Amino acid sequence: MIYVENKDLVIPGEVLADDEYYSGRGTFKENGKICSSLMGLVSLRNKKIRVIPLKSKYVPKKGDVVIGKIKDVRFSMWDVDINSPYSGILPAFEVFGREKKELNKVFDVGDVLFLRVVDVDEVKKVKLGLKGRGMGKFRGGIIVDITPTKVPRLIGKKGSMINMIKDKTNCKIIVGQNGLVWVKGEEDMEQLTKDIIHMIEAEAHTSGLTNKVKNKLYLAIDGELPQEDDYSDDYEELEKPKLQNFKEELEQEEKEEQSKKDSTDFYKVIEELKKKNKKDKPLSYGNNSGNSYILNNR
Repeated sequence: MIYVENKDLVIPGEVLADDEYYSGRGTFKENGKICSSLMGLVSLRNKKIRVIPLKSKYVPKKGDVVIGKIKDVRFSMWDVDINSPYSGILPAFEVFGREKKELNKVFDVGDVLFLRVVDVDEVKKVKLGLKGRGMGKFRGGIIVDITPTKVPRLIGKKGSMINMIKDKTNCKIIVGQNGLVWVKGEEDMEQLTKDIIHMIEAEAHTSGLTNKVKNKLYLAIDGELPQEDDYSDDYEELEKPKLQNFKEELEQEEKEEQSKKDSTDFYKVIEELKKKNKKDKPLSYGNNSGNSYILNNR
């Protein structure tokens, strides 16, 4: 008996099936039951059950740009591995409309493409397309695989990190939101870029990472450390808005204090006028117009 369905999200220790099934990766057997050993998605194939971890895998969303590898050519579409528990499909009409062509003469098994996620349905069927700037087949270069959640750190604030690497290595670099990175340049620069990318992945949680990366690049290429700090650390930049907000709060407090002081001075003037009024007639306020107060002497 099986207690879960294909692509169900499960947690460690959750019972998946009786031992009439085969225990695959991400599972273990206990007391005649197959249980999950991690948090992930159930994968059922024939009588084999396994769990694919979520932590290191990409969950596609409409509009994402991804790097994928053709794994099968069918009659009217390509099956694409997008580094996810969910496979992608690239329909033929997304590539050449109604025109009929032999698909394997356009893209064949093993080809690596830069694609856009066109749609993701309720059962996580991922439809891909090639509409967009730079979309299509990669020629040459290497693919570097990182944890998808580390992609923003690799790119950096406003592209600062990735642009620094491009500028120094003269490599072409394209980053997919699914954690795959295409790098093309001189062979030694490709390897250096790969090492740098893995360094960023491993130390993504640390501060001062931008300067560490810059120093490693300069030492590897120029043999010496940079003379000037051309790139500030992303974490430091992210803290600036907080300081600015704090300054605005202080300025607002000063304005409020000044307003109270002005109000106090105003009433002091009224009291002085009362004392100087020989007829001792009461003073009254007029209307407040444009923050200009009018005194009426009755």
